[in-house]
Amino acid sequence: MNDLPLKPILNWFDRQGWKPLPFQLETWRAYLAGKSGMIQVPTGSGKTYAAVMGAIATMLQTPSRGLQLLYITPLRALSRDIEQSIQRPILEMGWNLRVESRTSDTSSSKKTRQLKDMPDILITTPESLSLMLAYPGAKELFKSLRGVILDEWHELMSSKRGTQTELSLSHLRGMCPHLQTWAVSATLGNVQEAAQVAVGLNADPVIIETDIQRKTVIKSILPESVDSFPWAGHLGLHMLDELVSALDIEKSTLIFTNTRFQSERWFQALSYAIPEHTDRIALHHGSIDVKEREAIEAGLKSGAIKWVVCTSSLDLGVDFQPVERVVQIGSAKNLARLLQRAGRSAHIPQGTSEIFFLPTNTLEILEISAFRKGLNAGDVEVRRPLNKPYDVLIQHLVSLACGDGFEAKATLQNLRATVSYANLTDEEFAWILEFITQGGKCLSSYPRFKKVVLENGVYKVSDPQIARMHRMGIGTITSNQTVQIRYMNQTKIGTVEESFVSKMQKGDVFFFAGKQLEFFMMKDMVVYVKAAHKKSTVTPTWAGGNLAISDSLSAHLRHEIETSREGGTLNQELQCVLPILSAQKRISHLPAANELLIEVCKTREGKHLYVFPFEGRFVHEGLGFLWGYRFASQKNATFTISVNDYGFEILAPKDYPFQELFSEQFFDTQNLYEDIKASLNISELTSRKFRGIAQVAGLVFKGYPSAKKTANQLQVSSSLLYDVFLKYEPENLLLKQAEREALDDQLEVHRLAKTLDRIRSLTTVWKETKRPSPFAFPLLVERLNSRMSNESLLERIERMKQQWGG
Repeated sequence: MNDLPLKPILNWFDRQGWKPLPFQLETWRAYLAGKSGMIQVPTGSGKTYAAVMGAIATMLQTPSRGLQLLYITPLRALSRDIEQSIQRPILEMGWNLRVESRTSDTSSSKKTRQLKDMPDILITTPESLSLMLAYPGAKELFKSLRGVILDEWHELMSSKRGTQTELSLSHLRGMCPHLQTWAVSATLGNVQEAAQVAVGLNADPVIIETDIQRKTVIKSILPESVDSFPWAGHLGLHMLDELVSALDIEKSTLIFTNTRFQSERWFQALSYAIPEHTDRIALHHGSIDVKEREAIEAGLKSGAIKWVVCTSSLDLGVDFQPVERVVQIGSAKNLARLLQRAGRSAHIPQGTSEIFFLPTNTLEILEISAFRKGLNAGDVEVRRPLNKPYDVLIQHLVSLACGDGFEAKATLQNLRATVSYANLTDEEFAWILEFITQGGKCLSSYPRFKKVVLENGVYKVSDPQIARMHRMGIGTITSNQTVQIRYMNQTKIGTVEESFVSKMQKGDVFFFAGKQLEFFMMKDMVVYVKAAHKKSTVTPTWAGGNLAISDSLSAHLRHEIETSREGGTLNQELQCVLPILSAQKRISHLPAANELLIEVCKTREGKHLYVFPFEGRFVHEGLGFLWGYRFASQKNATFTISVNDYGFEILAPKDYPFQELFSEQFFDTQNLYEDIKASLNISELTSRKFRGIAQVAGLVFKGYPSAKKTANQLQVSSSLLYDVFLKYEPENLLLKQAEREALDDQLEVHRLAKTLDRIRSLTTVWKETKRPSPFAFPLLVERLNSRMSNESLLERIERMKQQWGG
């Protein structure tokens, strides 16, 4: 192939003393040939330059004015590093190209200037792209666009933000038919499907992969004995001394936690443990002010900061070559997540990633061994696109109507070229058009729900106030309402959820962003604080946090239990947990891979049924409800259900005949949806899902920047709409979506059906025990912890399933 257009790129690489890797050359040549596709290579292998240099070569060969390349990143925090990486060759080679970022952190003046004079390359987020399409003149703005790059596609694809990106791209392709799309990922198990979602159904994607091997070494930090090790919990602070002993303050280290609350507590503990090094330890999560996060990242790169306690805010993209090792506190629950985090260390091609794994409870020690087996086998989880989320489509269509407007026929054609909406029916599209123009069946009497008008075959928003309010609500992240935290001198510290600060009184002290802060007052959704001298361990909590083990990891977990049964040479994790497994075998039974263990135990509380499919807490949530319903349909009783990643418990009255009532019917999948809906208060669960859907669809206005509505106000508004739709318009598509999300996303019914099919084929082993076994005891602890909480089981499900963003 003619590589002449690549000469400027090759010259720059030569100046750096680099030689392009084969997958980079393959990508550039595919781009020059007009292809679209996906790059799937390990973290730290040079994906960014593989993705952008083909596009830059095209721009240098055939110069043009206006925006030519759009680079979409899932995190605005990544845009700065990406901009610097792309800017570097342009400045060093003197290429006549301009690179800029456009995110929610970009100043209003810069955004206004960009709309008049767009750069050649723009780095942005899905939300900012949607917002640009929501202004008149979008067609003129994007008329020169040649290519789109989707960075960290595995993080976007299976979420509503991924669907939002799909929709925006479908519209851009309608305006620019020759638009090329390249997705970039490191950790996907279904590469072909992911590539098709990225490029749309009208393109045949090219898959670029490499034989570069990045070895991941997992080193476990284990307790001296499991006898006194916790049965449950996720903080892991009892292992503080062991972690400090295992690490070296001179080695640059990222210490990953699974929640922001956990990161705050660990930073606090490490600061107390080694006070002489507090200036070399930092805290990084998405609720800390962006300027402070930037300073921490700069300190990590320069070597001034050695240890950073962080969350998923540092999972992605940011290039930290100085990082020598990574720590994972608590199970990552997901092979891809651990692989991504491990890749933050030795962030160079063919580097060896070193990750220290610190378990927070006894059975997580088994998970360490399962992770090692899974990564050695090359297993990575698949991620699926969402199926027709109507709320995202409604928001997208209103956004287009706020911009240049849209024609129904052409737009439907564009929508059906996406994977998510390929099966959108004429009836569904007609319902949505009526909903955004007339408010549907129930809201037609309220002018504010008649957002869009049809003029000369074009759907438009003619009311400037409606357009303004819609633009303020663009986005699909519907986390709890947050408020800013500032010092009295207006210096920003970060954000916390409104529910936390609403309980605080003047003088209360709390720990946030690594600082002791004293609450002074809250005004206009801003919390004003002062630096406090007295100590406090009160730490903000955020929605979300509990993750469930993936299907890939659960398979390896079951295999590790089988390995421990066989004896022979065991690795250090299995050796460590062997006393627990031996006790399980002595008290009850250690299940083989072809066995389903069910334990029955009587206590003063009643009769306990413990079932151990080892499929993850969300599958077990659904199974617990389902089996409880199927037992109760034969002999009525009141049950208490608790779950964890390894199994579930059904607590019944004393002498409840579990074994006598049990039959093959419990594995039946024929009436699964109906039985699940009957087994719990599905309307309450659906109502909770509808709250987020109402926000995304624009039915609930979140308020103006200086006067945001409280979480209670949003809840009341969405609940009122839900009740109205349920009573007068049960066929409402948003109601159907809420029920589908409650069943498919919340309780993972599809995976639950596969689990039922799997365990049906197993030999069921019933064991009556005199006391809870080691496998059962964590479920008992889980239930007791839940009882001490004021939240209901349904609230707990909602909290566990919410995904926080960094």
